[in-house]
Amino acid sequence: MDYQKLVRESLKENAAAQRQLYMHFAPIMMGVCYRYTKSLEDAEDVLQEAFIKVFKKLHQYKGDGELGAWIRRIMVTTALNYLKRNQRYQEELVFTESTLHPVATNNPDVLLDAKDLALLIRQLPTGYQTIFNLHAVEGYNHAEIGQLLGINEGTSRSQYSRARALLITWLAQQPLETTKTVQYVRP
Repeated sequence: MDYQKLVRESLKENAAAQRQLYMHFAPIMMGVCYRYTKSLEDAEDVLQEAFIKVFKKLHQYKGDGELGAWIRRIMVTTALNYLKRNQRYQEELVFTESTLHPVATNNPDVLLDAKDLALLIRQLPTGYQTIFNLHAVEGYNHAEIGQLLGINEGTSRSQYSRARALLITWLAQQPLETTKTVQYVRP
């Protein structure tokens, strides 16, 4: 797919090009949005809001990096803003200044597929889930997370450590015989 041509045509408000851009990236970006929200409906709201921003800011895309990465950054920022302004997430998105809790060094020997792990991460409190996704999945460092969320770098580290410790605890509690490795095949 020629992304540069698609961008040029979308900037000319070519509806077919915009639709093609949306249809190509929407399924992938829906996964990004869903990682930060607690419902499919909220994720869909974030996706729509973010794509509106993508089309409004498309003139800012210089073609230097990958288009998908540029769109992903808008998705993540939009999801974070959604969490901050949505009353339902307000209480869970509170980051406290406190000391780090030690993280278990014994990693459980559990086999999970990506879908099972994603479901486990979604069970974390919103604050933990957000920072875990930003750091472990999206690859942001703690200084960047601090800037995105308006918190100290140390708070980001602490929340990540707690999220990781909680996941390790949950994984350790799962009996090995009940874990599964399932291949999900798209129809």
